Amino acid sequence: QVQLVESGGGSAQAGGSLRLSCVADTDRFRRMCMAWFRQAPGKQREGVAALYTGDDATDYVASVKGRFIISQDSSKNTLSLQMNSLIAEDTGTYFCAAEPCRSWPGGRWSFRPTNFHSWGQGTQVTVSS
Repeated sequence: QVQLVESGGGSAQAGGSLRLSCVADTDRFRRMCMAWFRQAPGKQREGVAALYTGDDATDYVASVKGRFIISQDSSKNTLSLQMNSLIAEDTGTYFCAAEPCRSWPGGRWSFRPTNFHSWGQGTQVTVSS
């Protein structure tokens, strides 16, 4: 398993921005499927954005497309999530997840929590309207 340490998050007004970061303790960062999930109280964990570190392929769930940007800095083993135009529905605990991958799996593979064995501790995002 990969140790993942998240930072960022906090509180923001609707329409504002926040940035999350996730540092991965691994020497296999360049061949990782990585994703951001979120979980609101009483709801299931859902994938919101995914990235394959091998070729920068990305995917987003429809509700965040055009507002969130997932990116990587391979020199720092860091995955980031820039969240813009925040809405109240973005509130929740955000988790970074990672799984070794030889290639981009495509489809919705990266949005299924059961496909990931390494998870960060979670960071809270609260958006007030």
